[in-house]
Amino acid sequence: MDSSVYVFVEDIRGEGLDKVLDRVAGYGVRGVTVAAAYHATRDVTPHGQSRLTRRRDGVHFTPPEDLFDGLRLTPPVQEGAAEEPLAALRQAASVRGIAVHGLAVFLRNATLGLAHPDVTVRDCFGDRGSPADLCPAHPDVRAYARALAAAVARQGVDTVVADSLHFRGLDYDRSAVPLGPMDAYLFSLCFCDFCMRRAADLGVDAETAREECARIVGGVLDGDPPAQGEVTRAALTAYAGPEVVAYARARSETVTSLVSAVAEAVAEEGSRLVFLDATGAVKGDADGLPAPCLAAHDAWQSGVDLLALGDLVHSFGVCAYARDPARVADDVGAYRRSVGRDREIRVVLRPGPPDTDSAARLAAKVRAVRAAGARAVDFYAYGLAPFPVLDRIPEALSQTP
Repeated sequence: MDSSVYVFVEDIRGEGLDKVLDRVAGYGVRGVTVAAAYHATRDVTPHGQSRLTRRRDGVHFTPPEDLFDGLRLTPPVQEGAAEEPLAALRQAASVRGIAVHGLAVFLRNATLGLAHPDVTVRDCFGDRGSPADLCPAHPDVRAYARALAAAVARQGVDTVVADSLHFRGLDYDRSAVPLGPMDAYLFSLCFCDFCMRRAADLGVDAETAREECARIVGGVLDGDPPAQGEVTRAALTAYAGPEVVAYARARSETVTSLVSAVAEAVAEEGSRLVFLDATGAVKGDADGLPAPCLAAHDAWQSGVDLLALGDLVHSFGVCAYARDPARVADDVGAYRRSVGRDREIRVVLRPGPPDTDSAARLAAKVRAVRAAGARAVDFYAYGLAPFPVLDRIPEALSQTP
């Protein structure tokens, strides 16, 4: 199987390029997936130069002028980008026979959202809730995403791994209201002018959908009991009506056409796109115990039409954040059936907590990934896991051809 370990540029800068690559090579993987364009976080980094690392929005390279010339949105540039850390990584990795994949976070960027609030998502009440969520229907965002894809590909990476290239769920820090899953989903839908126009072009009564969402969510915020159960199209139809479901379906055209443009931009630079669907990460991130509905069957909630994308993208990244190896296998199998068996599936596993408590469990999940037909397994992430946890990787990989 192909394989890689996710790394951050901050890992390399803090520990030393050769030291990190030698350790990664020792795990038996065939590549590294480096965060070339990332979002702001504050991470506990157990073996980093700092034990609490603050990452900022932006890219770890100088944006090519010809790609962003005339665009309203340009990526923030990370400190130290002028030193060309990606070029140094690529050269050192080549000596070791290690492939380099470039992770790019596309539509999650609070720096751009705060500077240009009109490009962010707008909820059913007309509010711009999260500055980090750029709307994939906005023309300026779409132009930015295409340019960013080409820019990352131009760094000479083997593939561009596209993260957050779709709608995201509701993002908030605190809520004293017990929102149910369906209420939170309705609250997360974007009703900006561009989203509503695209839905209307597909024959959807977008204003009726917005009014229904505002009525239902507003009722829950006023004290109505929240809806229970997982979000399915059937349950959503019964709860919010067919026009809301039609509006939600229309979002897939927005995402599909954007992914098509991004894949084309990457190909023009001589690289290949890996579309990373974050559904499995959302479902299992907190405890590794995702709700019963498989990730591939929930992807539509983010506007991801796996069947349509299967005709556009050769490789798919799948976040399998589950404790149970059988659940991992089921998730991978559902993706294979959805995107086509000739498409490459790269499964992202976490080698440690909260969903992997031992080397034996990690090995069992790698075996499950392979048995389910995936062609690659990637491990997330070098800088976030203690060395004893990362040391589980060689044993897990040794059990697969």
